Amino acid sequence: MGLVRTLNDCDEEYAEPALPQRLRELYDGDLHFRASPVARPYVFANFVSTLDGVVSYEVKGKSGGSTISGSDQGDRFIMGLLRASADAIVVGAGTLRDVSAKSLWTPESVYPDGKHFYAEYRISAQHKPEYPLLVVVSGSGRLDLERAIFQTPAMRTVVITTTAGRDELRRRGAATQGSVEVHALNSSSEGIAPQAILELLQSQFGVKLLLHEGGPTLFGQFLAAGVIDELFLTMSPQLAGRKGDSTRPALLQGVEFVPESAPWFQLVSVKERAAYLYLRYRRQRG
Repeated sequence: MGLVRTLNDCDEEYAEPALPQRLRELYDGDLHFRASPVARPYVFANFVSTLDGVVSYEVKGKSGGSTISGSDQGDRFIMGLLRASADAIVVGAGTLRDVSAKSLWTPESVYPDGKHFYAEYRISAQHKPEYPLLVVVSGSGRLDLERAIFQTPAMRTVVITTTAGRDELRRRGAATQGSVEVHALNSSSEGIAPQAILELLQSQFGVKLLLHEGGPTLFGQFLAAGVIDELFLTMSPQLAGRKGDSTRPALLQGVEFVPESAPWFQLVSVKERAAYLYLRYRRQRG
């Protein structure tokens, strides 16, 4: 029996299934990703949003996506499935701060009931390591190294930062964390260039499929750079609202487009569970 139900699927047909049978049943369909059209990892993002476009309440202790989704099981299952598909997951420092210090970016951490199915998919079907590489982007390097992601040997974590951020992480003792690597890249007033991040991940870590889990500012930088290929978006059936001085972020922050340059996306599939919609979009090129 499926956990979610497919309403529409416009993706192309593939000869061989990508997902093991039980995951195909739960997802009510298969899940394929295209090869990257250029010499970089293929990047797909995953967000949950209220009906009015809010992705975080920006309330202490309730800033994470689970507050928006209401910990919906369909959303959590798909998040775990996307993590199980990826070679690596990239998040910004703000996203890291918004979740519990005990959080691990593993498939089963968001949907424990799928642990064995995810493992079968990753290890047996895809021949990938047990867990995806976790990539944290932080210009300042001011990260809490006591978080579980930095203290769990099975989790390989890469921090991409600036020269000043690298020095800050060294001062905080990052060099003593055996499963953590720190890489300093050149930066500008707009931050660390997404293209440089992707080049590093491909050349030094062999990343072909990268899952982007936010936040909105880092997502905006990747989108402005033209390196977001797909978007998985859960629409949660609630309204959050904003006042004039509200800091509640939308899906996209820190960049804006004019009509002539605004990116367009093609709808690939629509799934539903109760009052939730799970949308998949692919970037239109040219």
